[in-house]
Amino acid sequence: MAKEDVCKVTCVHEDKVERISTDIKERDTMTAAKIFKALSEDTRIKIAYALSIEEELCVCDVSNIVECTVATASHHLRLLRNMGLAKYRKEGKLVYYSLDDDHVRKIIQMAFSHAEEGKHLGTS
Repeated sequence: MAKEDVCKVTCVHEDKVERISTDIKERDTMTAAKIFKALSEDTRIKIAYALSIEEELCVCDVSNIVECTVATASHHLRLLRNMGLAKYRKEGKLVYYSLDDDHVRKIIQMAFSHAEEGKHLGTS
């Protein structure tokens, strides 16, 4: 039984393949993939979303927002920081986190905007 979502004949568009293959080879695809991997965990995407709404949050605020321990929140925030998605600053005994830059904020907001449009995995 033939699948509906697979070409039934082989037809390679050489110009497109060459142009895009060259472009992809010049990109840092591993780093881009790591960004999405870091955001693919439910608690981390919640944290990133919270930081996209509020410019800056302390670790205690984050732990309460995502309903986890301070240690768990710190772990996830540290991972986001190590991936270059978040940054922090200390103010006395408090540690405040924010998203690294507007690019990260846009990625988060676009992901949620796409999800709200009703577009889900496996649909077209």
